[in-house]
Amino acid sequence: MSGLPPDHDVRMQRALVSLAGLSVGDAFGERFFGPPGLAQSLIGQRKAPPPKWSWTDDTAMALSVVEVLARHGRIDQDDLAACFARRHAEEPMRGYGAGARQILSSIDAGVAWRIAAAEPFGAMGSHGNGGAMRVAPLGAYFADDVDRLVAEAMLSAQVTHQHPEGQAGAVAAALGAAYAWQRGHTPDLVAGKSLLELVEARTPPGEVRLGLRQALAMPPSTSVEHAASVLGSGYAVIAQDTVPFCVWVASKFIESYEEALWQTVSALGDRDTTCAIVGGMVVLHAGLASIPERWLVSREGLPLAFKPGPR
Repeated sequence: MSGLPPDHDVRMQRALVSLAGLSVGDAFGERFFGPPGLAQSLIGQRKAPPPKWSWTDDTAMALSVVEVLARHGRIDQDDLAACFARRHAEEPMRGYGAGARQILSSIDAGVAWRIAAAEPFGAMGSHGNGGAMRVAPLGAYFADDVDRLVAEAMLSAQVTHQHPEGQAGAVAAALGAAYAWQRGHTPDLVAGKSLLELVEARTPPGEVRLGLRQALAMPPSTSVEHAASVLGSGYAVIAQDTVPFCVWVASKFIESYEEALWQTVSALGDRDTTCAIVGGMVVLHAGLASIPERWLVSREGLPLAFKPGPR
């Protein structure tokens, strides 16, 4: 297809690995909603829920991001908006929030996405965590071109999140994915820096970046419970109280996909989204084989075109 970079297939394989980590994390985290006591008991026992683990809007929207990258090698905003709206219309019960439902229904009805994205928020735009929850595969695709990544992550978020914080959250999550990959594949580029430091340095100024700075100030002995109490774990469903915590967890537990996911879900909060964000990052360093086979089998399948190569 004309216009695609010469290494498009390699980039797509990275994106598909990230999508696998994101989708398993999403479906895993979603299983822990329900009575708090039950969720905490299962987490305390490290007892994975029985299958089938259905994925949510986090994965549905990530599928659209990957589809557009596969077609264009970049974010075409009109195409991305159409993909988002199509998947929402096909499966509206995937757990979309009220704002997302309104935006995507308007786009599906023919409203321009720039207008639709502002309608529910009084022209201010959403600062929700939806731009961040779906963007790790984009970070993987542009993992060796961080300047381009920042621009493309902004474009991907703007289709539904016109508030600067919603866009900053997407940039930070995409950077986390890129730097997770770089740590294992081009370590000279990130030598001497933690994932958290790297992400904070390139995240646009604002509350998301301030949250990342708070996370950086925490001592190494900080518990997940304390980090969540300071940074938030998505209870407000906004970028500011979701993304800094996710980057902190990914930075701390980057060597183990399974440990990172258990630690993430232990903070409860918006657990499908936090696990999706962390899973989409950590798998790029820990590798596809780091996802427990029983978790992959438990997760609802992805369309064939969205499956990565051999583990």
